Amino acid sequence: MSLSKLVLRSMKKNMKHYYLYFFALIFSVTLYFSFVTLQNNAEVLATVDKSGTAKAGFAAATYMLYFIVLFFVLYANHLFMKRRSKEIGLYQLIGMTKGLIVRLLAVESILLFVGAIVLGMLSGFFSSRLFAMILLRVLEKEALVTMTFSTEALQQSIVVFAILLAIVLVQMAWMIYRVTLLSLFSASKQADERVKRFSPLQMVIGFLGLVFIAYGYYASTKLFDINSQGNLALNMIIILATTIGGTFLVFRFSVAFIMNSIRLKKNGHLTVRDVLALTPIMHRMKGNAKSLTLITVLTGVSLGVTTLAYIAYYSSESSAYSHVPGDYVLLEDRDQEFIKKLEDNNITFDKIDYRLQSVSASFTQLLSESQQNKDNPLFGLEGIIYTIPLSDYQQIVPEASVSDNDVILTNYGGYMAEMFPLEKDRDVVVTTGGPEETMEETLHVKDVQHESIISGTVTSGPGGPIFVVPDALFKKLATHSSTSQWHKQTSINLKNKSDLALAESLYMQSIYSYLQSYEEERKGNIESLGITIFTAAFLGLAFLMTTGSILYFKQMSEAEEERVSYTILRKIGFAEKDIMKGIYMKQAFNFGVPLIIGLLHSYFAVKSGWFLFGSELTAPLWIAMSCYIALYAIFAVLSVGYYKKVIRESL
Repeated sequence: MSLSKLVLRSMKKNMKHYYLYFFALIFSVTLYFSFVTLQNNAEVLATVDKSGTAKAGFAAATYMLYFIVLFFVLYANHLFMKRRSKEIGLYQLIGMTKGLIVRLLAVESILLFVGAIVLGMLSGFFSSRLFAMILLRVLEKEALVTMTFSTEALQQSIVVFAILLAIVLVQMAWMIYRVTLLSLFSASKQADERVKRFSPLQMVIGFLGLVFIAYGYYASTKLFDINSQGNLALNMIIILATTIGGTFLVFRFSVAFIMNSIRLKKNGHLTVRDVLALTPIMHRMKGNAKSLTLITVLTGVSLGVTTLAYIAYYSSESSAYSHVPGDYVLLEDRDQEFIKKLEDNNITFDKIDYRLQSVSASFTQLLSESQQNKDNPLFGLEGIIYTIPLSDYQQIVPEASVSDNDVILTNYGGYMAEMFPLEKDRDVVVTTGGPEETMEETLHVKDVQHESIISGTVTSGPGGPIFVVPDALFKKLATHSSTSQWHKQTSINLKNKSDLALAESLYMQSIYSYLQSYEEERKGNIESLGITIFTAAFLGLAFLMTTGSILYFKQMSEAEEERVSYTILRKIGFAEKDIMKGIYMKQAFNFGVPLIIGLLHSYFAVKSGWFLFGSELTAPLWIAMSCYIALYAIFAVLSVGYYKKVIRESL
C-alpha cells in the first residue's frame, strides 16, 4: 500500500480525533490572521495613526499573540499524539519503522495545516472587519471599514505558520523517537497515579502551598507601601515565586490530600458520585498539576493585564476631569472672548470664578508618622500650595465651613493620594510674600477632600492639593505679594450638552493659550488608551480561549479514557442521571478551581497597584471577571455535554 493511500485511510479512521486538532489549528489561524489583517488595514491605520501608539501596540501584540498560538498548537498536538499512542504502537508491531511512521504523520500534519490555514484565513478575513469596527468604536472614531484582503498579512501568516508547522513536526518526531513500544500502549494512562496513602511530608508540603499563596497575597498588598519602595523589584520577584510555587504545590499535594481525606472519612461507603468525582481527581492530580498551574497562572496574568488596561480606559473621563475640572477652564482674565462668543450664540452655561493665592509649605507636615521617612518623595519637600477663599468653594459645596485658621485640603487625588495620603488634624506652617516681606501662618487641616476643582495647569499636574481658607485669612494672605503666576481660574460648564460641538469650535477659535478643553483631554486619553485596551482585550480573549480550550480538550480525552467505566456502570444498572451527578462535580472542580484561583491571583495583583493606571477599580474589575467567568462556564457546559454524549454511547 502506498504512503498516500495509508495517509488517507489513517485520516478517515481518525476523523473523531482530527476534528479536535483541526479546530485548534483553525482557531489559531483565525486569531492570528484577523489581527494581522487588522494591523495592515489602511482605513484603521489612517484613523488611529494620530495616537502615535498604533504601530507599536500592534507589533507588540502580534508577538504576544504568536506566543499564545504556539503554546496552544503545541499542546493540542501533544494531546492529539497521546490519544493516537496505541495506533502508533500498532504500526510498529506490524513492522513499520519509526521513520516511516514519522513521514506518515508528517504528511497528515501538512494536509491538516494547509486545510486549517485556508479555512482559518477565510474566517479571519471576515472576522477582521468585526474587530476593526470594535476598535474604532473603542476609539470613538467614525470611519467606513471596507473588507480588503491584505497581501502583507497573507505573506506574514504563511511564514509564521510554516515555522509553526516545522516546530510541530519536530515535536512529533521527538515524541515518536523517544518513547518505547510498551510506553505507547500505556501513554493514555500516564496521568493516573494510585494514591494509597499520604506521608506526613506530603501533608506538610501541601499546607506550605497554601501558606505560600497567602503570603504572596499579603505581600502584594504591601508592594507599594512606602517602607518597601527600596526593594520593589525584589518584592515583585518574591511575590511571583511564592504565588506560582504555592499554586503548583496546592494542585500537586493539597488537592489530592483533601480529596483523599474526604474519601477516607466515608469508610468505604462511596457513592457513584464519589467514584466519578473524588477518585479521578485525586488519581490524576500528579499528572495534571503542571498543566493546571500553568492554566491558573495564565488566567490570572491575562485577566490582570486586561483589567489594568480597562481601568486606564474606564478612568479616561475622571483622569481628564482631574486635569480640566469643567467643560472649559480659563486662567487669569485671558481668553474672555470665548465667554462672549458663547453668549452671542445663545449657549447657556454655568460659570464659577476661583480666586487663587499661593503659599509655600513643607509637605512633611501633612504626612503621617509612618510616611515620614527618606524614601517618601514628599518628605522634606518644600512646594507651592494654592489657597482659595471659602466663599468661592461654597459655590460647589454650600455646606462647607471653616473658621479662624482652619482649612480644608481638597483637590488631592490620583495615585499620589493612594500612595502618599495626607492626613487631617495636622498643623501646617505656611509662608507667603517676597524676600523683603514674608508672612507666616499656622494652618490647621480640618478635613481632606479629593474632588477636583482646580486645573492641573495651576497645580503643576492633576491632583495637586489646594487649601480652602476662610475669606478673612485669604484677604490677609492676598495683601502680600506672591511669586505665583496664577491668581484666578474660571470654570465653565455647559447646561446643554447638545451645544458641545459648537462650543468646541468656538473654543478653538478663541483660545490662544495651550489650555485644552475637557473634551479634548478626554479624547486624547481615549486615543492614547484605545489601542492598549483593544490589544489587551484581544490577547486576553486569546489567552482565555486557549486555557478554556485546553481544559475542554483534556476533559474530552479523559471522557474517552473512562468510556469503559461508564459502560460497566450502565450495565450494572446505574442510570444516566446518577452518573452525571459525579460528572457535574468533576467539571465544577476542573473548571471552577483553576478559575477561582486565577481570579484571586488577578484580584490581588490588580489591587496592589491599580491606582497607577486610573481612578476606578470596582466596575472594571467586575466587568472583566464576569466575562472570564461567563466564557469558562461555556467551556464547562460544553464539557458536560460531551461527557453526556459519551455516557449515552457507552451502552
